[in-house]
Amino acid sequence: MSRTLVIALHGTRHSGGKVFAEELRVAVGERLGVPVRIGWVDIEPELLPETVQQVGECVIVPTFLAAGYHVAHDINEAVLASGGRAVTTSHVGRDVLAAIEDRLRAAGPIGDAVVMAAIGSKRPGAQAEVYATAELLSRRIGVPVRSGFIYAASPSLAEAVEELRGEGHHDLSVATHALAPGLYQQHIDALGLRAAAPIGVHRLLVEAIATRYLTATLAASA
Repeated sequence: MSRTLVIALHGTRHSGGKVFAEELRVAVGERLGVPVRIGWVDIEPELLPETVQQVGECVIVPTFLAAGYHVAHDINEAVLASGGRAVTTSHVGRDVLAAIEDRLRAAGPIGDAVVMAAIGSKRPGAQAEVYATAELLSRRIGVPVRSGFIYAASPSLAEAVEELRGEGHHDLSVATHALAPGLYQQHIDALGLRAAAPIGVHRLLVEAIATRYLTATLAASA
């Protein structure tokens, strides 16, 4: 019997985020042909440790773009609490960089510089991942990309915009370093710039999750 795949997500109060989670669950299930559950690490009434206890043997795929507190702590705590029934993989991270680029290009002309709007984390390692993603995106699109954080880190979105304008860039776009719609979007909208949609149920995200699951199940059966 196949191990259940648990897609670990943050949790959300935004209805669009709930729709995203269900559509992602279905898409990954169709890709793999195995049972798939969502395991929330915050906000929701049922959190990841409870979900893991319900499903038994499972593979948890941390579906996060950077290794903040939830990846470094909550998911590992759920694995420990499972009594050996759960294993976890690496987080999705930069494997979906091209999906961020796709959404950016779909939003219209890129302009002469880009602010990459990230949710933010107090963990230096997570911040470093965001900076590295911005640098890689800049190389792909051929214009400067500056990270701007919505919460918990600096520079803020507004500061990143001002930095780029101070360097002589005036036709700015916003790339969204996020998976799903959320309340954070009001901060992006306030900039009044061309803004890309979040990654959503992109084929690269589905494949990143599927690949991690398959690798983990193969290792567990060896």
